[in-house]
Amino acid sequence: MPAHAAGWVLRSAVAADIEVIAELRATVMRADLERLGRYDEHRVRQRLRDSFSPQHTSVIMIDRELAGCVTVRPAGDRQWLEHFYLAPHRQGRGLGSAVLRTVLERTDAQGLTIGLNVLQGSAARRLYERHGFVVEAQDPIDVFMVRPPGAMAGTAAKA
Repeated sequence: MPAHAAGWVLRSAVAADIEVIAELRATVMRADLERLGRYDEHRVRQRLRDSFSPQHTSVIMIDRELAGCVTVRPAGDRQWLEHFYLAPHRQGRGLGSAVLRTVLERTDAQGLTIGLNVLQGSAARRLYERHGFVVEAQDPIDVFMVRPPGAMAGTAAKA
């Protein structure tokens, strides 16, 4: 388990992590889902349970505390970033950027494009844009973003 300068580590998820991650998802996504009129107490947790893949998920640990999680799974010709959540008291301190940089270093090393979706109006979109993601498509609920391998912040993907 590699240690990082900011005192956090990534560990592989295990099946037993599912409920704590489902609760984290419900907490983190509640405000954006409520703003969009999409919050459902059961569905917000069940969507995580239905798509949880421990083999593709890493848990972010700080001092033996689960501080967040991130999933990167194969999806056709790209990797798909999903379930990237940080505990609210861990947000806004650079942890998300540090974890995202680590994830992107891995996908860049493999020469892989990475895609994701973020809710319309979510503050997380700015994080992704700073790391080279650009909008690929959007609808009234989701913004679908993509980042080719090696894209730097502030650059646009070539069409």
